[in-house]
Amino acid sequence: MSDSPISASPYEVLGVSRTASADELRRAYRRLLRETHPDTGGDATRFVAVQLAWERVGSPEARAAFDRGSAPNAPHAAWAPPPPRRPTQQSRPSARTYGHPGGWRRERYLRLMQEWVGRGVEIDDPYAAELVHGAPRELRRLLADALAEEATARTLSALGIGYTVWHDVATGDPDEKIDHVVLGPTGLFALLSEDYGGPVRARRDELIGEVLDGERPRAELVRRTKRLARRARVKFSGMLITVPDDALAQPIVELGSAAGAQVAAVRRSVLPSLMREGFPGARPVGGTEIFDLRSRLQGAISLIE
Repeated sequence: MSDSPISASPYEVLGVSRTASADELRRAYRRLLRETHPDTGGDATRFVAVQLAWERVGSPEARAAFDRGSAPNAPHAAWAPPPPRRPTQQSRPSARTYGHPGGWRRERYLRLMQEWVGRGVEIDDPYAAELVHGAPRELRRLLADALAEEATARTLSALGIGYTVWHDVATGDPDEKIDHVVLGPTGLFALLSEDYGGPVRARRDELIGEVLDGERPRAELVRRTKRLARRARVKFSGMLITVPDDALAQPIVELGSAAGAQVAAVRRSVLPSLMREGFPGARPVGGTEIFDLRSRLQGAISLIE
């Protein structure tokens, strides 16, 4: 069971309310074990999820810890904004970065969470596990995507001084953006950092899955990237949708090409090697071209504040 805010809570996995009695929890757990056991034709993934859910809330101690968000490795501890970065002694300079990754979505999350709870109602901790898991899916998704953007940003910052990264890049529509634009020797890339709360797969050059609820992330990324490319008068080498490792069956899922750029969904853990070694089929940037591209992008990119 993922620790993502968008993932189902143990209560949701077991199909009971948060106020269910210990006996109701136990009966639900035993029933689902029988229904999902692979030996009787059940789904192995659901079977594992049921067992993990029981570990989280099956005993009074574990349940109390989960409900107050203080269980070991409690997810909400990582949901708060990261602390301000302090200068550190590093042997390798970080990539040049602009913008505030995850900031736009965190601001929307906090505003909409306050509206959902009720204006004038004081929220002690907007990232408390109980509050987050009880919120509507669209709120949980905002927080999950903010966390995904922050995780990708940390990965990109470690690429080194040869790379320039812009976060939260405006595309002209106030309700959409490109999460990251990356320029380096291996090419120019547009990235979305997503967490759908479950597995996705490819079909006909698009991502599909129950958790997508009709979304077309590949089409959206291509449309937004084309708008930026026209404005900046640049050509992109690749367009990547970065997701948590457990969301994809393979490290890289190719999604065809668009406007001369390779499109793919990738596990976050493989992103550093792709950026350093180059994406298969993507056009690298050589010589003085990288300086020209950087100047064009600097003049054309607007960051969402």
